[in-house]
Amino acid sequence: MPRSRPALSFVSPLLASLWLACAATIAHAEPMADIHALAQKEQQPLLDTLRDLVNIETGSGDVEGLNVIAGRVADQLRQIGGEVEILQPTDIYRLDDTPEKIGPAVHATFKGSGTRKIMLIAHMDTVYLRGMLKDQPFRIDGDKAYGLGIADDKQGVALILHTVAMLQKLNFKDYGTLTVLTNSDEEISSPGWRSTITRFASDQDVVFSFEGGGTDGSVRLATSGIGSAYLTVTGKSSHAGSRPEGGINALYELSHQVLQMKDLSKPEKGLKLNWTVAKAGTNRNVIPAEATAQADARALKVSDFDELEKTLQEKIRNRLLPDSKVELKFEVRRPPLEANDASRRVAAYARTIYQELGLSMNVAEKATGGGTDAAFAALKTKGAVVEGMGLSGFGAHSNDAEYVKLDTIVPRLYLTTRMIMDLSAGKVK
Repeated sequence: MPRSRPALSFVSPLLASLWLACAATIAHAEPMADIHALAQKEQQPLLDTLRDLVNIETGSGDVEGLNVIAGRVADQLRQIGGEVEILQPTDIYRLDDTPEKIGPAVHATFKGSGTRKIMLIAHMDTVYLRGMLKDQPFRIDGDKAYGLGIADDKQGVALILHTVAMLQKLNFKDYGTLTVLTNSDEEISSPGWRSTITRFASDQDVVFSFEGGGTDGSVRLATSGIGSAYLTVTGKSSHAGSRPEGGINALYELSHQVLQMKDLSKPEKGLKLNWTVAKAGTNRNVIPAEATAQADARALKVSDFDELEKTLQEKIRNRLLPDSKVELKFEVRRPPLEANDASRRVAAYARTIYQELGLSMNVAEKATGGGTDAAFAALKTKGAVVEGMGLSGFGAHSNDAEYVKLDTIVPRLYLTTRMIMDLSAGKVK
């Protein structure tokens, strides 16, 4: 008996429906051609900007150089339609190593027709001293561009400038506001601009921070908080040979304090406290009247720093020498950045955009080391904060090996432009 066949009138619409679904999937997996083509055209202008930025020496203490680069960045932002101001610091959170003068920040606002508020941040300062540019000038060698501070973080500044330029060329203004902030003190824990970053970021829907994407182009949703503890012991000097009993040995008391605070780390929570620097005494034959020590602290939660400081203050009440004076100062140099659901959703969407280019993206939710300005941006905002939006590279803080990978320029321009466009269109909730 012959098998019956389904009616063609049923099969044809079904096949057509399946074909359209597959076609839609394939189309979604392809990059948007006009944006990708524009990103390719923008690569050389970005490299030209990067060359110019690298050729300006901008150590965190080099206010003259920082003023020059701020003017350069501000001019370029004005040329692409921003309302731009060069700000001078007025609210400085003075840390132990904060210089007398802090360099400027550049703030630009682009007003659109939509509702979403998006902020882009990067820093203009480097760790290098004036005169070191000759040892690491801008140069292109194979698939890498080298230069002083090129990876940390002049690539981030250049990437922001040319992402905004791409949006202008696409005549895209569907965001509510697009805010750009580049500061000049990140390498010294942002004492002059931390409060400004927090204030500007507080009402943003998304903040993208353009520190480098590491060697693999990953983005980060968490960074370690960095703290410092400073212990000062005051005793009394006396002759170490003929009358040691007349003194109060500050070194003895300091040793006691450090030893009783040596086991406060909680690795399982990501909390670390390590005493790293100590000084005491002036002469071999004098009982030391003063002794100091410093500790490095790391934490994954803001509350962990609060708890640690409280514990340290309680510990110093227990003294070996009752007549000594013990003081402890604790600084939160950077709060930790903690992953939240909003950041996870934005990062997951970024991963799908990278897949359009045939690229994979790692999203790191666990902090692995140093902190960044993204943590200041996250302090009061309920929106997403994503770190590591910059180019891939290597060698930050080195004298002759700092570089960025040229083949990450087009993907990162495409990614950041698409993210701003799709966020503005409400495609990421």
